[in-house]
Amino acid sequence: MEKQEVYDQFKNLESQLQDVLAQFTDLQGEMTQVFEQNAELEIENQHLRDLLRELQRNLPEDPETPQGLSKSRQILEKLYEEGFHVCREFYGTRRKQDEECAFCLEVIYRDQ
Repeated sequence: MEKQEVYDQFKNLESQLQDVLAQFTDLQGEMTQVFEQNAELEIENQHLRDLLRELQRNLPEDPETPQGLSKSRQILEKLYEEGFHVCREFYGTRRKQDEECAFCLEVIYRDQ
């Protein structure tokens, strides 16, 4: 092998290593974002659990209200009014600009 070929191979290998390092750095940044988002969701989930417990304590012991909602549906209704989705598709996420969600309303008011 000639010196020039060895040198060219080293330059090629260096270029490949730099590409791999750039990909690794990008992947590391994406993983950091995923971990941060996961932490935020865990905190929001805990807040929702705390709110749910508080709502359960504050509701009357009546299994049915005059509106015909059970205690569990009252809790879902309260969470919905607080601006959170209670439907299966988007459960626990915030409703953007408090828009109506037909799925949530179906969960709360079906069979009435």
